[in-house]
Amino acid sequence: MPLRETLARVDADLAAGRVPVARQRLRGLISSFPRDLTLRRRLAEVYRLYGDAAEAGRWMYLEEDRNADETAAFEARYGSPGWRMRALAWQGPEAGAATVFAQEQLVAVRTACAVELGHPVDWDDPASYRDGLEGEYEAPSEPWTVGGVLAVVGCLGAALVFLAIWVNGLVALFH
Repeated sequence: MPLRETLARVDADLAAGRVPVARQRLRGLISSFPRDLTLRRRLAEVYRLYGDAAEAGRWMYLEEDRNADETAAFEARYGSPGWRMRALAWQGPEAGAATVFAQEQLVAVRTACAVELGHPVDWDDPASYRDGLEGEYEAPSEPWTVGGVLAVVGCLGAALVFLAIWVNGLVALFH
């Protein structure tokens, strides 16, 4: 699907209150266009709707006008430079960044990761910085949705009904 059409769908999803769908579309676009800072900014805006400062900071990390609190939350959640490299999902050399600030940020993260690991790392080779990814990152939790709550309640209800039928059959067997 073309970029413009997908962005139009993102706008329609947001207007209709389908924030998770809009978020997923934007994440897909970023995986296809990792150097597009506008897409990253839009995804940060969606995460602000969730109140997730760390993820907003993640997607605004390459912007000069980023929020300091969001940046700090991102850096705290992704504690090591290796996790930050992975989280930023950049591809290609830093020179491909649209702004000098973004280039400097990317160089700083890559350099810090290389210093920490003691060998060169490359954005296009996750194996080069995978050594620094042990046990320092906790996945962000998604907010509860009505559908998620209903699914859990439905599963618990079905399990209780199954258990009641099983116990009833067991009692009937011995009577």
